Amino acid sequence: MLKKRISVSQKRQITIPIEFYNDIGIEKEVECYIQNNAIVIRPVRESGGEFDEQILADLISQGLSGEELLNRFKEARKKIRPAVEGLIAEAELAAKDKSKHSTYDDVFGAEDK
Repeated sequence: MLKKRISVSQKRQITIPIEFYNDIGIEKEVECYIQNNAIVIRPVRESGGEFDEQILADLISQGLSGEELLNRFKEARKKIRPAVEGLIAEAELAAKDKSKHSTYDDVFGAEDK
């Protein structure tokens, strides 16, 4: 594991070592979050292409094309990140046992013996 000690400026700024920068492919932005008492910094991918093909296939199957296809694609794409962030937040609450969740018996009923 590549490890480096870096200083923090008086303005709380850091300089990402070039090896790290190049290795993970940072472009214009990074996002950071706290996980396991550590700050994680990772690149923001502009493409968001993970779901592009599925979105386009669905919209095309609805008979959309041209400008309408483009507009609906942009709308659908904007909804992905908030939806994923919501799922992550729910999963984190469930992991901490702070969310409403169903047990096996709640879903399938208690087994009669």
